[in-house]
Amino acid sequence: MKHIKSFIILVFIFTSIIANAQTDAKGWQLLDPVKDSVYGISLNSTYQFLKNKKSIPVIVAVIDGGVDTAHEDLKQVLWHNAKEIPGNGIDDDKNGYVDDLYGWNFLGNKNGQDLEDENDEKSRVYYHYKDKFSGKTINRDSLSDDEKWLYVEWQKAAAAMNVTPDDEMEIMLLDLTEKALKKHDAVIRSAMNKDEYTADDLEKFLPQTQEAKQAKMGFLTCLKLIGVDGDETNKSILDDLDEYLGGRKKSMESKTKAPPDYRAQIIKDDYYNFNDRYYGNNDVMGPDAKHGTHVSGIIAAQRNNNLGVDGVADNVKIMMIRAVPNGDEYDKDIALAIRYAVDNGAKVINMSFGKGFSPEKKWVDDAIKYAEQKDVLLVHAAGNESHNVDTADNFPNASLLAYHATAENFISVGASGDPHIGSREIIADFSNYGPETVDVFAPGLKIYSSLPGGNEYGFLQGTSMASPVVAGIAALIRSYYPLLSAKQVKYAIEKSATHLPDSAMLVNKPGTFYKEQVLMSDLSKSGGFVNAYSAVKLAATLKPEVTEAAQKDNNKLQKATLKNNKENN
Repeated sequence: MKHIKSFIILVFIFTSIIANAQTDAKGWQLLDPVKDSVYGISLNSTYQFLKNKKSIPVIVAVIDGGVDTAHEDLKQVLWHNAKEIPGNGIDDDKNGYVDDLYGWNFLGNKNGQDLEDENDEKSRVYYHYKDKFSGKTINRDSLSDDEKWLYVEWQKAAAAMNVTPDDEMEIMLLDLTEKALKKHDAVIRSAMNKDEYTADDLEKFLPQTQEAKQAKMGFLTCLKLIGVDGDETNKSILDDLDEYLGGRKKSMESKTKAPPDYRAQIIKDDYYNFNDRYYGNNDVMGPDAKHGTHVSGIIAAQRNNNLGVDGVADNVKIMMIRAVPNGDEYDKDIALAIRYAVDNGAKVINMSFGKGFSPEKKWVDDAIKYAEQKDVLLVHAAGNESHNVDTADNFPNASLLAYHATAENFISVGASGDPHIGSREIIADFSNYGPETVDVFAPGLKIYSSLPGGNEYGFLQGTSMASPVVAGIAALIRSYYPLLSAKQVKYAIEKSATHLPDSAMLVNKPGTFYKEQVLMSDLSKSGGFVNAYSAVKLAATLKPEVTEAAQKDNNKLQKATLKNNKENN
């Protein structure tokens, strides 16, 4: 469940209930810290600064779980492959991917089937290499660099395979919570005579029977214990809790027996052969497009159309690449997704996913290096485990092991909030952090954006929502200042970060039971929040690194994209 951490129920049972904020949170991430007294990105001031300046279209690839291509706020901003004739069953552009009009789905097969649920990488690593390493005396000096990495990953997985009392307690508490909520929900739906309601609706509801009164009190108590906002519906709450609980149960079961190989059943590629790369299909929506649709809207929902939400960037085309299932993504799919994005003209890639194990990290590192060589910026969500990722593994990352280097085209983003929004946290309690590895924080609490269904919208939160805020700012800079390199765009975003009004002001360190107080500089490299206005102003002062010849090639691609989109729309 994306807004519940594994221990949060226990925390709230023994601590005070967090009150919901009174501020309307829709679009708060776009507001101005000075004018609006909210830690947003100052987007109105940004567009005032850019007024009358020319821009070029920029392609932003979203590597995620899928996108609703018919959504009213997205359909005009989706990338169309200018070299592909839609629906003719022919690989017109000879890139190996048939009818890849909007992008590609690396989680499917040629028969149109899609992979939805997957196991965690820890289980996959442990069971795949168990016969190779378990009970064996391993001479590490005799191993190649790749084998050493696999052995370290396997040892880490093996150490995590024991079922702990904390695991059992968490599952038990979540089970009890879900059963109680479902029981109360059935009574409330009958009493209210409607199937869907928000927590705020329930607060205002005056039940007429003792049973309904008890159900109302029980449901609201559970919601407050798990920190749910008032505008979330009973359906979304129960669906998210069911998804999270199912994932936790699956993860615990895998500690005692090998899980099914879903990939072999559906995708059927030769996974350990990286040259077997032309699998999948063109279904970029997939079976669950909630996450990717929300992320895409944050970046580029059509601006000023009086619908739903406004995205950050105004001259962007979203390329959708489906490579993230419900469960841990595969390194091969991510590496190929990055390469696909680069080869098809993306200048910014958003990656709102992550995991704690990466057995084929070399493939992903090679792809990141390839993107760096092609001057493509990667923006990655730091993760939602309240971990210090300077010391806790979080993949992918900017550390390119095989190259003994740090990628200069990689931004890691933590999630920030505001004292007026949601749980009133300046730094989201769930957010990962790291003064060496997390570059900057961006709004990630209670973000309103597009959802699947054609005209649906809603709130989600996580570093998954913070990353596309930064990707949108990066796209904005690359659109208006196209001669700046990926490295320079990263520099502009980080060096212009907004700091707290008082440099000595302390914030809560994520995940600490007693709310340990630290400086912002203890949590990220920049020690601040992204600010689009400051970033664009700084970008305007930088001397371009991209050559005119390279920019001409880029302009040709962008013009072809525009022409093709006009023809298809």
